[in-house]
Amino acid sequence: MEITKIPDKILASKVAQAPEEAVKNGEFLELIEEMRTAMKDNAGVGLAANQIGKDLAIFVIDKKLADEHQVPDAYINPEITEYSKDEDFMEEGCLSIPGFYTEIKRSKKVKLKALDENGKKIKIKAKGFLARVLQHETDHLCGIVIKDKQLK
Repeated sequence: MEITKIPDKILASKVAQAPEEAVKNGEFLELIEEMRTAMKDNAGVGLAANQIGKDLAIFVIDKKLADEHQVPDAYINPEITEYSKDEDFMEEGCLSIPGFYTEIKRSKKVKLKALDENGKKIKIKAKGFLARVLQHETDHLCGIVIKDKQLK
């Protein structure tokens, strides 16, 4: 599966919400599996659906990272509902911008709500690297890439 690279317009656009009934019916399970494989094959820690050319609010994160924090590795229609005021900087890269790395300021803690891959509503609290990954992938679904957030 090919990773979509900038300047592809889908990376700069807010994606469509996945219909909740379709999620509950399992219509996105195959796509999610393909995304997990594409993320692993490209040594990523997260992958948003628009990074493979799909106009859908879905992302996956590294299974080890998810297991370590006891959270799902697939998120559908995610929304960050709270950002901590406490922030830090860390260098980030992106599969859609090969070879580009930049310091990004992000909240150290976030609260996120979403559907899991079976359509169950989930709410999680994340901190540290997990919070950073969730923010990075949620940004993708809003049409924001790290080049848009880099320090001027």
